[in-house]
Amino acid sequence: MKNNQGGFTLVEIAIVLVIIGLLLGGVLKGQELINSAKVKNIANDFRTIPLYIYGYQDKFKRLPGDDPDVASRFGSNGILATGPSGFKVGNGIIEGQWDSTAVTDENVLFWQHARLAGLASGSTDFSDATKASLPSNAEGGKIGIQMTPPIKDISGTYYVCSTGINSKLAQQLDTTMDDGAPDRGTLRAQEGSTTSSSASGATKYEDGKSYTVCFAF
Repeated sequence: MKNNQGGFTLVEIAIVLVIIGLLLGGVLKGQELINSAKVKNIANDFRTIPLYIYGYQDKFKRLPGDDPDVASRFGSNGILATGPSGFKVGNGIIEGQWDSTAVTDENVLFWQHARLAGLASGSTDFSDATKASLPSNAEGGKIGIQMTPPIKDISGTYYVCSTGINSKLAQQLDTTMDDGAPDRGTLRAQEGSTTSSSASGATKYEDGKSYTVCFAF
């Protein structure tokens, strides 16, 4: 009895393999475009924050977050940075750690003041921690600013840090904005979600790890 059942021909198999290859190529290309968009977004965060500082200084001769006249300048929405850390308002220093969420810290009030001045978008209601709308990066990690070095040997006046960035994005970001090395230049990275001023930047970007990246200016 003749068996009429047949398998795939070499041509059919080749066509299927070509289609699979095209699909995989499209997926990889799509992921590459997504990563590039995220890097561009994070880089834009680093480049925009200095504009908030210089724009506020040019307009009011004060630093956002450290403005002693914010209440009279903007009305009842103004909250002075007079928190438990004993910050001195109007001393020309944005005091506090970049990843703080305390609404009385000057580095947190930086965002409220920049928004009240029309320089940044977002809620200006910082009456308590649940209402303060702090910005996040393209990966959902925190963004913040401080004026003390967040990483050992990094040099600048202001430091913007952004956390929760995977190794591939961090490497691409560093190459785009600086020298591609996490322990040199104006952009440095430490592994994890926080920074330590007593530790240098990571020696290299390692796959599967998350980094906090800081930019000095």
